[in-house]
Amino acid sequence: MAKKTEEIWATGRRKCAVARVRIKPGTGVAVINGKAMNEYFPSEALCGYVAQVLQTVHFEGKIDIAATLNGGGMAGQAGALRHGVARALILMDETLRPALKAAGMLTRDARVKERKKPGQPGARRRFQFSKR
Repeated sequence: MAKKTEEIWATGRRKCAVARVRIKPGTGVAVINGKAMNEYFPSEALCGYVAQVLQTVHFEGKIDIAATLNGGGMAGQAGALRHGVARALILMDETLRPALKAAGMLTRDARVKERKKPGQPGARRRFQFSKR
């Protein structure tokens, strides 16, 4: 029989990035793809972006985060991780939902790069028009 743990799983997405997040009560350690969060994300801004979720609900240093990130770039992965942590916190404690919803952290940011169209150099860009 499987042993019951206090881990909570959730998935977050942004652009092409997908974050599979596990949270559990702990000391505030964040491990992403086997590395510490400060090591994985090169800029302090991206670490702060992820930490916004915990600051909103006053959970800094109270939960451990373990995540696997796939696809996209660094900013997309940080957004996916933020979305995943917010969803996991909701599963952990339903009373956090209004605060996270008001801060806009439960909304999946659906903006994705537009595809290139045939006969054009880019998604919207056209070749220069010549009348003669």
